Amino acid sequence: MKKIDDSKNRQFLLDLINTKDFVENLSVDCAIFGFHEDKLKVLLLKYHDLDLWSIPGGFIFNDEDLREAAERVLYERTHLSGLFLSQFHTFGRRNRTENNVHQILLKNKGIEVPENHWIYNRFITVGYCSLIDYTLSETFPDAFNESIEWFDVDKLPQMAFDHERIISEGLQHIRKNLDTQLVAYNLLPEKFTMNDLQKLYETVLGEKFRRNNFQRKMLSLGTLERLEKFFDGSPNKAPYLYKFKESEINFSD
Repeated sequence: MKKIDDSKNRQFLLDLINTKDFVENLSVDCAIFGFHEDKLKVLLLKYHDLDLWSIPGGFIFNDEDLREAAERVLYERTHLSGLFLSQFHTFGRRNRTENNVHQILLKNKGIEVPENHWIYNRFITVGYCSLIDYTLSETFPDAFNESIEWFDVDKLPQMAFDHERIISEGLQHIRKNLDTQLVAYNLLPEKFTMNDLQKLYETVLGEKFRRNNFQRKMLSLGTLERLEKFFDGSPNKAPYLYKFKESEINFSD
């Protein structure tokens, strides 16, 4: 867990609410899932002075595209760039921000703004998701958040807004798109065994597969290139190594 110096965040919040550079009533939220050693987690941030957690998100500057905003948010929270990032759903239920965390947060910091201020308005958010090896990331809280941690996807704390729903929808998107080489990004080494790939699938999908059936399915997709055998000095039969074939994958919005 990492924490930010509380003495700095009040000025940050003042600068934020006084800016006029954001697109009105629109935000981005990133469900960042992490995989490592048969565990699937999601990155969550805890708000200052509140027992509520959220996924990384932020407002959109007037001079940036949606995807640029999502990439910026992802980098601010992990200091990783060039990752798989997919837009998966727009969340616009009229009551999704009724538990106005921002209003409570500003009040706790002694910051008063008019009731009609833009930060209190209804927001529609565009959801993006990513799947990374969470051991490779560094996490950085900001003035809104006192700490940031990885949580098991089935053991979530109390969530702000509709972020539990965003996590659920994002996980379904990840699971539906595993076969489109999504797993090739930042999750496996360049060369891997079929067993490595099966463990990844089982962890993300939350189910077990018969070894022969899984291998048959993966080879039928035509996305794997078989390489040399992997000899580790053990008396067991050496498995083949594989890598993903080069392909054009469109991650545009």
